[in-house]
Amino acid sequence: MEAFFYQGSASRIAFGAGQLAQLPQELDLLGVRRALVLTTPGQRVLGERVAALLGERSVGVYAEAVMHVPVDVAQAARNEAQRLCADGYVAVGGGSTIGLGKAIALESAQPIIAVPTTYAGSEVTPIYGLTEGRLKRTGRDARVLPKTVLYDPELTLTLPTTESAASGINAMAHAVEALYSQDANPVISLMAEESIRALAQALPQVVRNPDDIDARSRALYGAWLAGICLGTVGMALHHKLCHTLGGTFNLPHAQTHAVMLPHTAHYNQHAAPEALTRVARALGGTEAGQVGELLFELNCKLGIPADLHDIGMPETGIDEAATLACANPYANPAPIDYDRIRVLLVRAYRGEVPA
Repeated sequence: MEAFFYQGSASRIAFGAGQLAQLPQELDLLGVRRALVLTTPGQRVLGERVAALLGERSVGVYAEAVMHVPVDVAQAARNEAQRLCADGYVAVGGGSTIGLGKAIALESAQPIIAVPTTYAGSEVTPIYGLTEGRLKRTGRDARVLPKTVLYDPELTLTLPTTESAASGINAMAHAVEALYSQDANPVISLMAEESIRALAQALPQVVRNPDDIDARSRALYGAWLAGICLGTVGMALHHKLCHTLGGTFNLPHAQTHAVMLPHTAHYNQHAAPEALTRVARALGGTEAGQVGELLFELNCKLGIPADLHDIGMPETGIDEAATLACANPYANPAPIDYDRIRVLLVRAYRGEVPA
């Protein structure tokens, strides 16, 4: 057996229906007395509900989070937090909101409690992202890791099925890449395979019956495992491409991950056969060569758009995206080749089956 390193997450996890009610007690454990509630404009009502639950301990609701965390949005949030003398943050929502909390914590080192309402997985990672001048940069810093995560599946019941599906495949991408990461280890590989299996089984049920709390719970469980994978080992080509497409062309985060995953997994099938055989097994297949098609079929079953064109990618941006993806590439099992990346992007733009 090969040597490996493993570092567990330091986040406290509270999982189960109704966990939101425990939020005041979780603030007590962290010593937070002036909490700023963060969310998006579309989830302000939920943010106000959370603030009401906190009572006098809430200093307000800041509902300005947006995709990809532009640096000017991050700085405005930092300024508001400082003005309100906040000493902690409750990030209620998906990756955009949690990303904004991380941007504040990156400078303040104050604690975040994450209350995810999607299946993003970023709530259990020390990874942050900031976008400036059409380029998204990411980094790792222990200060941005939420101290506590409240997973309450009841909060995902209002998430539309289209967003639920894309968000779940976004999470699955973390687990897929964890299996062939350059620093993969047996513990994370077990979590990754279980995550893929849980999401692949739960998401179709969520789409068929959005009120199925058990299916929602299993999807959230799979997303948590995927987030642990993302926060523990390095990612590869898939995440590099999605960061490029999202930051440069402002494509929707989850949908971009979902469209790209079949193609990026297929790209690596010959270079990481053992890892992708495990992916295939979790998806109900048997061989690494099936993974691209299995993921493509799962997207179709979930009603996820098959092509980059449908989610806003300009055809004129394909060459730029391929060039950027090849610049400072992430470690990847298969060599990063401009011509192959360009072909991959063309097929993803057209919505063609990976080949």
